[in-house]
Amino acid sequence: MAIEISLIGAAQPARHARKPDWLRVMLPHGDDYERVKAEVNALKLNTVCKEAACPNIAECWGAGTATIMILGDTCTRGCRFCNVKTGNPRGEVDWMEPVRVAEAVRDLGWKYLVLTAVDRDDLADGGALIFANTVRAIHERVPGAKVEILSGDYRGDLDALDIVMDAQPEVFAHNLETVRRLTPAVRDKRATYDQSLRILDHAKARAPQRYTKTSLMIGLGERDDEIERSMEDARNVGVDIFTLGQYLQPTKKHLPVVEFVPPEKFAQLGELAKTKGFHQVVSSPLSRSSYHAEQAFPA
Repeated sequence: MAIEISLIGAAQPARHARKPDWLRVMLPHGDDYERVKAEVNALKLNTVCKEAACPNIAECWGAGTATIMILGDTCTRGCRFCNVKTGNPRGEVDWMEPVRVAEAVRDLGWKYLVLTAVDRDDLADGGALIFANTVRAIHERVPGAKVEILSGDYRGDLDALDIVMDAQPEVFAHNLETVRRLTPAVRDKRATYDQSLRILDHAKARAPQRYTKTSLMIGLGERDDEIERSMEDARNVGVDIFTLGQYLQPTKKHLPVVEFVPPEKFAQLGELAKTKGFHQVVSSPLSRSSYHAEQAFPA
């Protein structure tokens, strides 16, 4: 049974709506894709590409890049849009994982890595130390490599966030995910809109010379003025990079799509975001937080 939510002021989701042509992607294939897949499997690494059923897996893995997901594959939260499995990892931590991730980055020749994690509310620091250790291990083993971390909110614990920021990731990303009004229906109750803004604000204050980043999914019933307000909220706490992508329902148990937003509308919203002063804006139906992440830095 699909989860029902109240979408005030929005059209109700169209049942059995056919996915439009602009959201159709190629199946994973090719030598580079197979090489990345083999390396990830051999080193027993998780990727958000697979766990979250990202539509860009063919393009990114085929280009030799992936988003590594540390701290296991079981999230302690139950956001209604996310395909990552939920449960209680009961404090289990693999302290050698940072080394394996760094070795994968070295062996695959990556110069830019997006590093994410499941939420680990079962850990006192929310997994901050493993995040920090992984960033440091990559920098030590692959000099010149840039690391972007896509982080949770550490339950609002700014001391835990400081542990991560002190490891000096080149980009700190934390996603608002949706507009303020829809947050309670879309995200886990422990993840609030204002808490996310505080995390982004503190990350920028802790390391003002480094980029911060956030992302919105649209197609969940948000209004244009709400999207614009989220852009402004993000910019007001110093966010440098803003991405917009189409929400896609992973399974029938997840939130239904209210609207498939056409590419032309994404282009318009992207232009609007640029007027807010962001360093980089990525806006298209298939954009995800880590999509074309490396383009924030000049070649």
